[in-house]
Amino acid sequence: MTAIIVLVLLVLIVIFLIGMYNSFVQLRVRCDSSWSDIDVQLKRRHDLIPNLVETVKGYASHEKGTFENIAKYRSQAMQATTPADKAVAENQLTGALKSLFAVAENYPQLKASEEFTQLQGSLSEVEDTIQNARRYYNAVVRDLNTKIQSFPTNILAGMFAFQQRQFFEVQAADREPVAVKF
Repeated sequence: MTAIIVLVLLVLIVIFLIGMYNSFVQLRVRCDSSWSDIDVQLKRRHDLIPNLVETVKGYASHEKGTFENIAKYRSQAMQATTPADKAVAENQLTGALKSLFAVAENYPQLKASEEFTQLQGSLSEVEDTIQNARRYYNAVVRDLNTKIQSFPTNILAGMFAFQQRQFFEVQAADREPVAVKF
């Protein structure tokens, strides 16, 4: 009789451990998937930017510094790999784009351009999608990191080398308003 109870307890423990392990795997896959979603949206953003810059260049060709900054930050953003590096690069790019839109405010004929307004609308839509993807990614990372640090799952996380992930965060300097100088 005691052998059956011990066997049942062992089976329950094994089932519990399998469930914990599978929940780690599920969270890791969701992190990878949500990071991939962010990458896809950032690619869409990077593809839109040259069209937007070319449209503005036609109206404001003397704003060379703004265009160069956008090209530089776009290149850095495309080359970044980790969430922290991507966050820094994307935030710099966002600041440069804000400068571009500030420049566009000085050109009423540009603001009236249908191509510019469509590109601006597309970029705004992509920005919203990126923001939602970041929020989801950070929520999944929070869940994974919490599970890795909580008892008793932290023991299993250590045994199977589950690693904490970085949040996709806005840098403190990027929270400041963009200064536009003419």
